[in-house]
Amino acid sequence: MMPELKKITVGRLLQTIAGKYPDNDAVVYPDRGLRLSYKEFDKACSDVARGLMCLGIEKGEPVAIWASNRPEWLCCQFATGKIGAVLVTINTNYRTLELEYLLRQSDSSTIILMEEYRGASYIEMLYEIAPEIKLAGPGKPLRCQALPKLKNVIVIGENRYPGMLLWKDIVALKNFVTNGALEKRMAALQYDDVINMQYTSGTTGFPKGVMLTHYNIINNAASIADCMKLTHTDRMCIPVPFFHCFGCVLGTLACVTAGAAMVPVQEFNAKLVLTAVEQEKCTALHSVPTMFITELSDPAFHTYNLTSLRTGIMAGSPCPVEVMKAVVEKMGADEITIAYGLTEASPVITQTRTNDDIEIKVSTVGRPLPGVEVKIVEPGTNKEVSRGIQGELCTRGYHVMKGYYKDPEATTLVIDKDGWLYTGDLAIMDEKGYCRITGRLKDMIIRSGENIYPREIEEFLYRHPKILDVQIVGVPDQKYGEEVMAWIRLKEGAAATDEEIREYCRGKISHHKIPKYIRFCQEYPMTASGKVQKFKLRQQSSELLSAARQLP
Repeated sequence: MMPELKKITVGRLLQTIAGKYPDNDAVVYPDRGLRLSYKEFDKACSDVARGLMCLGIEKGEPVAIWASNRPEWLCCQFATGKIGAVLVTINTNYRTLELEYLLRQSDSSTIILMEEYRGASYIEMLYEIAPEIKLAGPGKPLRCQALPKLKNVIVIGENRYPGMLLWKDIVALKNFVTNGALEKRMAALQYDDVINMQYTSGTTGFPKGVMLTHYNIINNAASIADCMKLTHTDRMCIPVPFFHCFGCVLGTLACVTAGAAMVPVQEFNAKLVLTAVEQEKCTALHSVPTMFITELSDPAFHTYNLTSLRTGIMAGSPCPVEVMKAVVEKMGADEITIAYGLTEASPVITQTRTNDDIEIKVSTVGRPLPGVEVKIVEPGTNKEVSRGIQGELCTRGYHVMKGYYKDPEATTLVIDKDGWLYTGDLAIMDEKGYCRITGRLKDMIIRSGENIYPREIEEFLYRHPKILDVQIVGVPDQKYGEEVMAWIRLKEGAAATDEEIREYCRGKISHHKIPKYIRFCQEYPMTASGKVQKFKLRQQSSELLSAARQLP
């Protein structure tokens, strides 16, 4: 049955839910002692929204955020939703090369960032890209050669840095913008405006900005919540990153559509997750399979009281049968669901339901969400195949992105004239509409829920002065699902080591993209027309690593 789709903005949604459940917990950080009701959270977001308006941020202006699951991230998500600024999410693992590209390509006028993450200084990385920031005096506009659109840098922290504002400065600026002015801005927004931009790598080697509207993500989040039977009495522990749709759509936004409590974990740690579930009596828990495995294998797992758990979502990579059984039997989440999708689809296309058998949850990725169309076509065509036959999964509906930012050509490659989005994933659909993902047409590696496109790593490694050619493939990994392997041809007379190649990558590309396995070779398996046969390289890689593991 087709649901009634919500024609509302993110800011108005929060305001409405806060009016409906003012005293319910909205945000709880047990380790910080922070607890905000929906009424308090809505006010905090409005304060930040007014501060951003005072900075001169207009409707449609891109505002980037580079931080882990901090309270400020949450406020920023809904504050930008109130003023119509486009929230550009940045992967916390990004390094200078990726950061510079994203900020420039997105035309971000503002970046909000934490000071450091896992020993890497975000401040120093930004200064390295745009040293002119250091020379900007208080209140002076930024003029950066590498980032010509950048006007504001806002630091989440207490230490002051040249050319940068602090988060508390933005909150203080609220006093210069009235609630009436904010209300006027909110009234001027449209539900089909772009409100979120997430970057996903492409086969061309460079990430593309996926433009998502209020309409896209609110309705997708509401359907996700419905599939979990989420209500205002639920409490969801969210350890998955906010910068992914998993965190900010399946997590935070799904909670707000239902009036449920958000219990985020700032940076994944099994003990913090288990403690949060126990202390806050969480009824839902989101994790990728590797996170669930880590939680279940914690030495003190048996000491935690997890009897409150009922549901949640496992997504990001295929779910091992034994892991699903353990989540149901040992964690008690017998209504856990599986979700499948991609950023371009806001992101969920299919999801299992709470009453589906465990066999369905481990063998399929569920059936289409209400209001979402799915068809399986013969690869390379738009010809639909019969049920039970493998083909490319395509989808159409309210959830399909508005397009790739400043890249209409790439958009037309994945969305046809009839509105069908071609996912690049191979699947089989059964008679009841349940889908099973069987492979990928696109040359992509999925490592613990992170999408890695080989071309992006290849184009980076081509810059190494000793490398003549490089081919990146994914290899099976028991813990992460897949790992990155590089097959490298060196220039004549050159010599290099595995560690030399990895050291070249460090600090420039995300750690999960750095090849775990490296092999130097003289040639690649080729087709008669001279094209590298990557499927053969993947096969050789798996056989080589399998043989190595069996050595005494």
